[in-house]
Amino acid sequence: MRGLNRYYPKKDRITITYQYVNEQAAGSQASGGGGGTGQKSYINVYETGDSVQQITTEIALRKDRPVYSPHLKVIVIAADLLRTYSFDELLDQPLRDNEIRPSSLVLVTRGRARDTLELKETGEMPAFHLLKIVENVYQAKKILPPVTLAKMMGKMRAGTSYLIQNVASAEGEVKYAGAAAINGKTNKLIGFLNEQDLDGVMWIIGKGRGGTVKTYDPKTKKLLALSVESINSKIKPIVKGNRIAFQVHITSEGHLAEKWSAAEKAFDNKFLERTERKSAQTVKKLAEKATRKMQKEYKADLAGFGNELRIKHPRLWDKLKNNWDERFTEIPITIHVQFTIKDYGTLGQH
Repeated sequence: MRGLNRYYPKKDRITITYQYVNEQAAGSQASGGGGGTGQKSYINVYETGDSVQQITTEIALRKDRPVYSPHLKVIVIAADLLRTYSFDELLDQPLRDNEIRPSSLVLVTRGRARDTLELKETGEMPAFHLLKIVENVYQAKKILPPVTLAKMMGKMRAGTSYLIQNVASAEGEVKYAGAAAINGKTNKLIGFLNEQDLDGVMWIIGKGRGGTVKTYDPKTKKLLALSVESINSKIKPIVKGNRIAFQVHITSEGHLAEKWSAAEKAFDNKFLERTERKSAQTVKKLAEKATRKMQKEYKADLAGFGNELRIKHPRLWDKLKNNWDERFTEIPITIHVQFTIKDYGTLGQH
């Protein structure tokens, strides 16, 4: 399209991918015909420029179906853009457009955003696929609560750092993989939490259900896996004069999902207590590792410690909120974990 756009005044700063339903493929499937065999259910259209609005109107000059804002489902932003531009800049046009639904999901990717909108399966819409993954939160604790355009407005104005779900893509497949850490003052990318770090943060904030705690029996050295059924976390600020500390109390329940030691009886109290202690230690290490990364590497409160201080000590928060991330790096944080095994499945005798 370079030749066609020679008289289009712009700078090549942003490439936007618009995804359309492939009407030809959809019509063939609806009629039961075979003409659509091998056709993807979607068509991706790419346009480059420096103005989101201008790029959108440029599509209307190329396609017989212009961009229809109310159909927008998901926005995926590349990390490289978030290092250069802020969320305020990148989302200004979508937030001003009254036709765009505020329920549109916002995601970040380390790679190219266009790659997350390509799937090797021909019959599925990538945008819908990205939305459906959110529904697996009851099985995978490493999925953040969804952040929509409506919620982004609050996050961008709060002044405190926050997390956005990262999505990875490779060879026509996509996966929710960790999270992007966003600076609350600049609304630009700080860095990324990997899946293990995000798991630790989710334990601290007490969000998410499902997931697995994998550990090893200290007696037999065999692998153990517990399925998490519930998480409850309380972040308690401790204020004494000018000194601030936090205590995090995490309680969780689950069931024994897998054990690799035939010699140990699942219903034996000593085995269960040993497994509970070891699982609690594993969760504590995850949470402590995530805390160290927030305080030492990213120097940002990504788990809402400041919000708990705001609720419990509002006057103190008013004094600290403008430089909270800097103060947060120096605050002692102690984590306590209690894990309870509710049951051990249908193989209780083993």
